[in-house]
Amino acid sequence: MPSSELLFDQVGKIIAVGLNYREHADEGKVETPKTPVLFTKWPNCLIADGDAIVLPENVTQADWEAELAVVIGRTARHVSVDDALEYVGGYTCMNDVSDREAQFLEGQWSRAKSYDTFGPLGPRVVPAAEIGDPQRLAISARLNGEVMQSSNTSQMIHSVASLIAFISSRITLEPGDVIATGTPAGVGAFREVPIFLKPGDTISVEVEKIGVLTNPVIAESGLR
Repeated sequence: MPSSELLFDQVGKIIAVGLNYREHADEGKVETPKTPVLFTKWPNCLIADGDAIVLPENVTQADWEAELAVVIGRTARHVSVDDALEYVGGYTCMNDVSDREAQFLEGQWSRAKSYDTFGPLGPRVVPAAEIGDPQRLAISARLNGEVMQSSNTSQMIHSVASLIAFISSRITLEPGDVIATGTPAGVGAFREVPIFLKPGDTISVEVEKIGVLTNPVIAESGLR
């Protein structure tokens, strides 16, 4: 996969990790998971840097989640933690946009996080060699220029290497597969006064050494 761009037709499985920052679990008042919590985002959700996040009618609780995304570079099966990073092709940013109302009502996450356009990814894939240690990267989200999330990947509960080892113990990872590694505290749903995405907003996710993923927010009704 080229380092300068992300070709969505080369993306395979999208495996996301929930509650992978202790501070995020704390703000949601849920117990810190002992093993990784996995779910999937479906490929129809993917959009590129600059593309619009489209809010369906009657969706009023769309939330942001800044995440470091891992792009697998070669087939991984039964990979050890010590060897896991050798299977990473590169890293990019992801915004795990989520319909909180549906997520909390339905008790499962994949549908509420896989609406069309709810998976911004980019702006580019940076080769693993240029990143070095993925557990030393500043990560943030800004809504209309205001910082909403600010943390560091060192705060992950389960490291990138341990996630790859855990997943590959039962599920073969293939080139182009993406692992979204979880989000820190600061999402809209768990604020004292909740804040959700609305038409006219701009949401940006930044990961150190990778760049900034920025997407405007529009209403689906405005496309008709």
